[in-house]
Amino acid sequence: MSSLNKNPFFSVVIPLYNKEGYIENTLKSVLNQSFIDFEIIIINDGSKDTSLKKASAINDKRITLYSIKNKGVSYARNYGIHKASAKYIALLDADDVWYSNHLEELHKSILKYPNADLFCNAYEIILNKNIIKTAIYNIINTNTITVIDNYFNASKYSDIALTSAVAFSKKTFNLIGSFNEDIKSGQDTDLWIRFALHKLIVFNPTITVIYNNIIKNSLSKNNYNQDRYKSIKNYIKEENNNPSLKKYLDINRYALAIRCKMNNEVELNKKLKKEICYKNLNFKQRILLKFSKFLLKLTIKFQQFLIDKNIYITSYS
Repeated sequence: MSSLNKNPFFSVVIPLYNKEGYIENTLKSVLNQSFIDFEIIIINDGSKDTSLKKASAINDKRITLYSIKNKGVSYARNYGIHKASAKYIALLDADDVWYSNHLEELHKSILKYPNADLFCNAYEIILNKNIIKTAIYNIINTNTITVIDNYFNASKYSDIALTSAVAFSKKTFNLIGSFNEDIKSGQDTDLWIRFALHKLIVFNPTITVIYNNIIKNSLSKNNYNQDRYKSIKNYIKEENNNPSLKKYLDINRYALAIRCKMNNEVELNKKLKKEICYKNLNFKQRILLKFSKFLLKLTIKFQQFLIDKNIYITSYS
């Protein structure tokens, strides 16, 4: 591999907001890549902690850092992609980590399917300090890089696309539309739906990403349930003519309804349950929708107890 070109193969875009405990390891995981033809664009989205200081302390000519007023992760990602000089964009959240082969595997996928639009690597999920599980996908061929014929069916258990595990061309991103800056939570799912409806998606089964679900679950995002609902409502017309999309969105409605129950958003919870076709949910999901907030809390505590015992049971399978 040659040294850094004027126009690198990948632009790695990292939005940064109050991730002082994670950004150093995240950046080191990028700088440790076996595929070295990339630039790193960090967008400091008005961090109030020492994130900017820690990111600035890492000296590498491939890093460019921009500081902007806090406008949310969608704006930050769009800003970084706009500044990118590479043809291909690889996204990374500031609390996730790449294995050293991540960009190399994305590069393999691009070379194998140069006409594809969204390239996805497999990933692992941190459930607690000691437990990491491999994401499970609803696809038959998990041994080779392959085209995903039906993204929504394939994402029945875990989404094929994870923000920190994908790449796409800047040209395609501009054509399909950027991250929706009006959606504060769920904007990534909104973008992947657009890719799935209109573009070709490739999946690489090699695990190259560690997704930090602990920190993301700890964030107080329940205030964004209306935004999550907005991202679902954007595809009412499409789901009426696409049964697999309808099922995918109903599973998302189920998850959102549970969040609303836990957050005492009674009206939105009722609205979501009315829109769900219950045939699209499994038995566990249908039962959980009937649970009271008290029973849901007990269920969540019991699930966490099992996770601590290295037993992972989910309502999605």
